[in-house]
Amino acid sequence: MLVVKGLIKRFGGFTAVNDVSFKVDKGEILGLIGPNGSGKSTIFNMLSGTFRPSAGSIVFEGSEIAGLAPHKIINRGIGRTFQIPRPFRRLSIFENVALAGYFGQGGHSRAKADSSAERALAAVGLPTDRRARVDGLGAAALKKLELAKALATEPTLLLADESLGGLDEHEMDQAADMLRRIRDELGITIIWVEHIMGVLMRVVDRVIVLDHGEKIAEGLPAAVVNDPKVIEVYLGTDAHATRAVAAAAAR
Repeated sequence: MLVVKGLIKRFGGFTAVNDVSFKVDKGEILGLIGPNGSGKSTIFNMLSGTFRPSAGSIVFEGSEIAGLAPHKIINRGIGRTFQIPRPFRRLSIFENVALAGYFGQGGHSRAKADSSAERALAAVGLPTDRRARVDGLGAAALKKLELAKALATEPTLLLADESLGGLDEHEMDQAADMLRRIRDELGITIIWVEHIMGVLMRVVDRVIVLDHGEKIAEGLPAAVVNDPKVIEVYLGTDAHATRAVAAAAAR
């Protein structure tokens, strides 16, 4: 579904992503992990059109999309969530999701956007009542709203950016299960960036590890956590996270 080759992003003299290549097969959940500053968000920004790559190729479903504007990429079927939900507070929950659907589908039909919003809200467990307000939604519900907005664009590939941030342990498990259901029931392929690796490792099919903008490991979760380079990176930055990953992979 997605083939990335030799992806590079420079900001002046700083190279944030250096010659990263990978592929994503239809129907899988790919985990993208690494310490802060490893290049995860920069890759997401290039995949979604926010950043133009300095070099490299991004081929989605057979077509080159590197450098396309965000609205053209989302219209082709790549949806994205963001780490920090920023809903339109003056709009209802339904209107927030319908607006995302209208934009993401190219603005051709308000009725289609409304229908997509109803399906997306039902999929994440938020009310479809068109009068329900955003005010008062807690952290978990705001994450669901962010996910519903992405689903309303009717993506075939979802870029899930830190869907567990700010959630308690129970809410994390629910959010992870929801991503798995989205793949299994809706047939949406997922790339998931996450810092809470103990949960991520229970859900993903494969993992890519980044460090200082370069890919240092790729493979099945159980194999990746035993890679000496990965152990070195996480023992040097977050030993607790490393132990959590190893425990999750063991299960």
